Amino acid sequence: MQGLTIRPTLVALALTAAFGVQATALTAAAPGPAASAPASPHAVPGLLPRATKQNAAPAAPVKLVDINSAERKELMTLPGIGAAEAARIVANRPYMTKTELVTKGVLPTGPFLALKYQVVAMHYTKPVGKTAQPSTAGAAASGSKAP
Repeated sequence: MQGLTIRPTLVALALTAAFGVQATALTAAAPGPAASAPASPHAVPGLLPRATKQNAAPAAPVKLVDINSAERKELMTLPGIGAAEAARIVANRPYMTKTELVTKGVLPTGPFLALKYQVVAMHYTKPVGKTAQPSTAGAAASGSKAP
């Protein structure tokens, strides 16, 4: 089957006979003689090989901006965020997720989609009272009775 070639005129004839389709555009241009044999038996003549990936420098990691703690100036460095939008972001804090920028009506969907991979909503918890330390007392502190 390697030497079998189907000419466009044969395809046009088959389409016309089977389906009644007029395929005049296929018969207008006949293929020219092949310049050389394909590189592999699986290669399709006329198709270009796939482009190979070149070793490009890795992209610099994007610095994420925390919408719960960033200052207005830092928020204004984001795409689509001006002074008014930055003020609204600060006024509606805290955010549980970054999508609350849209659900709370702080930003429209378009500007949010432009910056959604550059922001994060971090949650900070403050310690209440003393900081938790591991217990140094033995079994008496855990509630078990000593014999």
